Amino acid sequence: MLKFLLILTLILSPKALLSQEQFEIIIPGPQRQGLAPENPEPLSGSYRALHLGMNLDNLKEALIDDILFHFRGDRDVSFLPIREETLVETTGPSFIRRAHFQLTDGAVYLMSFSLDTGLVDHYSVYTTFVRRYGEPGFLNPREAVWENDDIRVSIERPLTVKYLDMIVFNRLNEESRAIESREMLRREEFLGDF
Repeated sequence: MLKFLLILTLILSPKALLSQEQFEIIIPGPQRQGLAPENPEPLSGSYRALHLGMNLDNLKEALIDDILFHFRGDRDVSFLPIREETLVETTGPSFIRRAHFQLTDGAVYLMSFSLDTGLVDHYSVYTTFVRRYGEPGFLNPREAVWENDDIRVSIERPLTVKYLDMIVFNRLNEESRAIESREMLRREEFLGDF
């Protein structure tokens, strides 16, 4: 910038350099428009025909019908005895390498999609979300998070998109804390018997 001002000063007035008279011309750079829309869409808990809150049968049907998944039926469904949760895991032939769905009380509360970075990059996914939902509420090198009282959507590294039902998640956290408290109490009672 200094070199430009000096050259411009010499061209316009060679005497200005000798008399210490200078003026400044500021040439603005191109205007960069932000990606975020003025009125972003409300956060969505769905991807294609898959959505938070759907039951296991509807989830299986949606996965079978969608060409982005290689769902093999009940072979891809596991039951987790800890909380009577169901886990559905499947693969995909292209953009989605792996997908995980966690259900509790018969409804999906977590959807996770690990994407193929050879076919889609982190920046493209991030800019798509910003154009749709606005700037993330939380951003660091490991994740970008959009969240409201009901839904949390995140883009994480390695490239994974997660949808989380916050109401169910918070309830499960409270139940876990209650179980831990009961276990601590039982432990203290056990130790007190000695």
